[in-house]
Amino acid sequence: MKRRDALSFICGAIAILPWSTTAIAQGVERLPIVGVLIALAETDPEIPRRVAALEKGLHALGWIEGRNIQIRYRFSDDTDRIQTAAKELVALGPSVIVASSGIVASTLRRENRTIPIVFVTASDPVGEGLATSLARPDGNATGFTNSFQSMGGKWVELLKQIAPNLVRVGIIFNPETAAGSGYYFLPSFEAAARSNSMSALAVPVRTRADTNQALATFGREPGSGLIVMPDNFTSLHRNLIIAQTAKHRIPAIYPFRYFAADGGLMSYGVDLLELYKRTPSYVDRILRGAKVVDLPVQAPAKFEFVINLKAARALDLAVPRIILARADEVIE
Repeated sequence: MKRRDALSFICGAIAILPWSTTAIAQGVERLPIVGVLIALAETDPEIPRRVAALEKGLHALGWIEGRNIQIRYRFSDDTDRIQTAAKELVALGPSVIVASSGIVASTLRRENRTIPIVFVTASDPVGEGLATSLARPDGNATGFTNSFQSMGGKWVELLKQIAPNLVRVGIIFNPETAAGSGYYFLPSFEAAARSNSMSALAVPVRTRADTNQALATFGREPGSGLIVMPDNFTSLHRNLIIAQTAKHRIPAIYPFRYFAADGGLMSYGVDLLELYKRTPSYVDRILRGAKVVDLPVQAPAKFEFVINLKAARALDLAVPRIILARADEVIE
């Protein structure tokens, strides 16, 4: 190549380089955005599992980060900061937002009533104002429920079976973040306590200090057992609750597997990772043009019962073989 031709080639390449870079950048900017808001700390060990389940599901449906979608995550380990994270995601103008819970979805709806929202879990979507009907949501939110109202009774029965000497049972929740201000599960909880000859006590808490004091007071009475309600607050403060129930020797049942994995006595509730695997199906349909009104809220399909034998031994509880046989997982 002659020197003049070489210089022309180089100058031509330099001339088109800024245009090419801009075009690529503009192409990325035009990709639809999927926002994701999870109400846990970014360093929480649950985050990688949930993100992996979500992205694997999207990938299986043909949606790949950086190729045909952009995924923008926000995390919050404080209920007061969820609103800030919600504002940030809405400002990005996403095509759809995945919300980790009912309280997160409600916060997002206060920021925007048009962007489609898919909640991974919500105990009572109708009662929480996320949908007027499970069969045909008429707002901008749909998704998956994580429990039934009768779960309060199931938790009482399992707790009584593993700790038959209990004479009273409490249920702990934060009225500001729990379904129905905490009263969604109370009727079945109270009915089951009566049928098992136990007194029932609601234990509302709003802060870490409230939680410490409530569990210390509750633990002073012999024969006390505890139910931990599914609630953003109890999830964020699960290590505190697990530590205090152990300190005050209170047998407790938790709503999700990761509580038992983190040292809690046992858990019974929906398989959360299974819900994260199901969520991409709705994200996919919305990205392809489906309307929220045509996507019914789906009921949970898979529950799991987990027992932590180390925690049981620390409480001097001998777990009956029949209970162990029913468990989906036994943590040694």
